Amino acid sequence: MSERREADVCLLLEGTYPYVSGGVSSWVHDIIGGLPELNFHIVALLPNRAPRKRVYQMPQNVVGLDHLYLHELAGGWPWLPRLKSFFRETELYLQNIMQRGTLDDVRGLVGLFARSRGRLGAEILYNSHAAWEMLLNLYRRSQSRSPFLEYFYTWRALIGGLYAVLLAPLPRARAYHAVSTGYAGALMARAAAETGRPAIVTEHGIYTNERRIEITMADWIYDTPYSSFSVSDVPRNLKDLWKDVFGTYSLACYQAAEEVLTIFSGNQKFQRGDGADPAKMRVIPNGVDVPRYAGVERVEGARRPTVALIGRVVPIKDVKTFIRACGLLQQQILELEAVIIGPLDEDKEYAEECREYVRKEGLESTITFTGKVNILDYLGRIDVVVLTSISEGQPLVILEAGAAGIPSVATDVGACREIIMGRDGEDAALGPGGVVTTLTSPKATAEAMGRLLGDPDFYAACSAAIRERVRRYYDKRDMLGAYRALYERLIAAPDAASQAKGRRRAWRA
Repeated sequence: MSERREADVCLLLEGTYPYVSGGVSSWVHDIIGGLPELNFHIVALLPNRAPRKRVYQMPQNVVGLDHLYLHELAGGWPWLPRLKSFFRETELYLQNIMQRGTLDDVRGLVGLFARSRGRLGAEILYNSHAAWEMLLNLYRRSQSRSPFLEYFYTWRALIGGLYAVLLAPLPRARAYHAVSTGYAGALMARAAAETGRPAIVTEHGIYTNERRIEITMADWIYDTPYSSFSVSDVPRNLKDLWKDVFGTYSLACYQAAEEVLTIFSGNQKFQRGDGADPAKMRVIPNGVDVPRYAGVERVEGARRPTVALIGRVVPIKDVKTFIRACGLLQQQILELEAVIIGPLDEDKEYAEECREYVRKEGLESTITFTGKVNILDYLGRIDVVVLTSISEGQPLVILEAGAAGIPSVATDVGACREIIMGRDGEDAALGPGGVVTTLTSPKATAEAMGRLLGDPDFYAACSAAIRERVRRYYDKRDMLGAYRALYERLIAAPDAASQAKGRRRAWRA
C-alpha cells in the first residue's frame, strides 16, 4: 500500500467500490462525493489480483486507493527468532478466534504480528515446521472428526485472509470506517487497536447472516456425518468453523467500534444477536437526491403499461421470478411492456439463463434487457418498479422511483416493507407506497403488479404516499448531514492515546 498524507477518513471496503456497481458502492460514492470538504483513503479488500475494471470515477477528495488481497501473502523471511514462542502465542489466539472469540483475541494477534511485520509472510506462516505443528494442534483439539485435507484448505482460506489483514500496511487516517463486518471489520478492529484512532462500522446487509446462508447451502464444504441420536454427540463440522470465524470478526468489529450503524431498524436485532452493544447502535437511513428524481417528467399519452426490475442480473435478485410474473400478468394485460435494467456482466451464466427463460416463456416481445443505463432516461415511462430479490439492504431503487412518484412491488426482505408500508406512527399513516410480496412467488408478484396497474385510485394513493415518504425520511441531504457530523466528531477526537501509544511502543520493540 502507498505511503500518503493522513486522510480524514479511511474507508474499508470488501468486494465493492469502485469495482462493483449499485447498492453499497453507490452509497459509498454518494458519501465521498457529498462530503467534498473531507478527504478519504480507500482500502479495497479483494480475493486476488485478477484484472478488474473500475466502474466509478472516484471524486478528487479520494487521496489514496490501496488493495488488500485476501488470498495472497508475500513470501517474507524464512525464519524468526523465538519462532516456537511466536506460534505458541498465535495458537492460543487462533483457537479462540476459530471458536467464537472476541476483540481481545484479534487485538492480541495484532500486537503479536506488529512486532514482526515486514518479516512475516508465507514462508513462516504457511511453510515452516512450527506453522505445521500449530495447524496439527488446532486440528486435533477441535476438528479431528473432519477429514484433515478438508480442514487444511478451510483453515488456509479462513486464516489466510486474517493473516493478510494483519500484515497489510495500514493507511494513516483520523478515523476508520468499515462498510461491513467480515474481513473489513477485522481490519477495522486492527486499525482501532493499532492506531488509537476512532472507528465505526456501517452495515447495509448483515454480513454474518449472508455468510451463514451461503455456508449452510454450500455443497463444497465438507459436512461431518454422524449416526448418534443424541444432540450432544453431534460433531462440530467445517461449516461451524466458517460460521464461528466470521462470528469472531463481527463481534471484534462491534467491540472496537465507536458506533455500530445500519441503514434500517430491522438489521439491529441481528446486530444485537451477534453481540453489538445497544448503546452504540444507531440507524442512519439511505437517502436519494429527492429534487433530482422528483423532477422526472412522466411520459403520458399512448404507450404500453410498463413494469421494470432495476438491478444487477444476478441470482440474489431472483430475476426469473420477475420474468415468470410478467408471463402471468401478460395473460391479463396483453400490451404489457417489461424492462430489466441493470448490468449483465456480473454473472454472465445467470444472465444467459434469464435470456433463455424469456425465450422459453415466449416473452421476447414483452421483456427487454437494457444492460447498465442511466435510469433517469427510463423512469418517466415506468409505471411500477419491481424487486423480486431474495436479499436486500435498503434498496436505493425503491427510493429513487418513490421520489418520482412510482410505486413499487417488492419482496419482504431488508428494508423493503419499511419503505413501502412505513415505520410506526406518522410514517405509516401516509399509507402504502406499493405492495409487499412473499419471496419466489411469481403469482403474488403478478397479482401485485396487476392491482397497481388495474386500479387507478389505489395507484394514485400509493404514488402520493411513496413520494411524500421519500421526501420526508429519505433525503440524501439528511444522510450526508448525519455522516458529516459523525465524521467531524471522530476526526476531532484525541487518540485513544496513552494506551495505544504504549501498545505501539511495545509492538515496535
